[in-house]
Amino acid sequence: MSPTSSETSSRRANARNDFITRFFDFEAMGTNYRNEIIGGVTTFLAMSYIIFVNPNILSAAGMPKEALFTATALASVIGCLLMAFVARYPVAIAPSMGLNAFFSFSVVQGMGIPWQTALVSVLIAGVAFVLLTVIKLRQMILDAIPPDLKKASAAGVGLFIAFIGFKNAGFIVHSDATLVTLGNLTTPSTGLTVFGLVVTVALMLRNIPGAIFFGMVLTSVLGIATTVIPMPDAIVSSIPSVEPLFGVALSRIMTAPDEVFTFNLFIAAFIFLFVEFFDTSGTLMAIASKAGLMKNNQLVRGGPALLADSSSIVAGSVVGTSPTTSFIESTTGVASGGRTGFVPIVVAALFVLAMFFSPLLAVVTSNVTAPALIIVGMLMASSLTEINWDRFEIAVPAFLTVITMPLTYSIANGIALGLVFYPFTMLMQGRVKEVHPIMGALFVIFLLYFAFLT
Repeated sequence: MSPTSSETSSRRANARNDFITRFFDFEAMGTNYRNEIIGGVTTFLAMSYIIFVNPNILSAAGMPKEALFTATALASVIGCLLMAFVARYPVAIAPSMGLNAFFSFSVVQGMGIPWQTALVSVLIAGVAFVLLTVIKLRQMILDAIPPDLKKASAAGVGLFIAFIGFKNAGFIVHSDATLVTLGNLTTPSTGLTVFGLVVTVALMLRNIPGAIFFGMVLTSVLGIATTVIPMPDAIVSSIPSVEPLFGVALSRIMTAPDEVFTFNLFIAAFIFLFVEFFDTSGTLMAIASKAGLMKNNQLVRGGPALLADSSSIVAGSVVGTSPTTSFIESTTGVASGGRTGFVPIVVAALFVLAMFFSPLLAVVTSNVTAPALIIVGMLMASSLTEINWDRFEIAVPAFLTVITMPLTYSIANGIALGLVFYPFTMLMQGRVKEVHPIMGALFVIFLLYFAFLT
């Protein structure tokens, strides 16, 4: 007796399920579909703010906002699928908070590089990251940078992001007398941000998954209810075209080589690479330790994980967004039971679904996203506690790195100043032999940066 069509479909579904469970090794990782789906949904809720925050930040560089919405989601989908199938890690990937601010405010506005050309620097950084991962030079470069300067860079980026959040919210405004001063907290738009910050902090203190996302939702609802934010024309629509951004990085190399092959662009690409190095490493180590993917203090399948992350930067630059990275919010999915690469598949599917909600961009204003910037900045600044402040030769370059970023509105300036001062303080201490030759080369490069480009 021949099987019915429903029986055939059921057998095919079971065969697919068997393949998935084998590929991701559910049994060995002690997981199942329920845990993986819950982990994926939790991770998405925790990081989904990026689909609205990233277009807001990058649009300050003159890039089209609706196209950025699609590019952000599409780059996240590609990155998540790479992490799922190349590394099989429960890690989601999306455009990096911090590097998107560096792209808009330091590279485009600060250095005067057009956003089309700035995308080339992202592409160069991504290709370099892939090559360094493949030929296994990445670890040597990481080891050359003192741990305290890595922590200082992360903290400085956090303060820079928070500063942008305060500015967007109207918490701080320009002052001829003191450069900046406290803004008017009673204006409706600034008051909306105050509400958003209070609500988001409350949700985080109650350990609500997706606190930042839900904080933005509640803030937007209040904004609409009080007419501070206009009612959107629609909630669901067709996916905005990514054509204004797609492939711009590649075409720019061919059409404007005089803008591409410059020292300025090299510096921008290096900073992207520098920050990405430490961000990715720290994030993957943190998530892997929680997911049981560490063995002898080493990442299990660490090479494929780094390759997936670095490849996603290349893909993101072609799509048309700032560098992508592994999101620390993936720890929420791991805490919810996710253990394998099926988690980022779920996240990717939800990002695809999110592409149909572009009309909500009109609702998620800079005042709505400001609390996310402030809170993410605060979380990044927590690495200040890990810096060895008792050693003056370390404290000086670390402090200069941290303080320079927000005060000069430039991540590049902060990293550059720290890398210049570290060899100097070590020399004055008679410990120059402890300085890696790579640090010596960076010292020369950034001296030239300050001499000719600032």
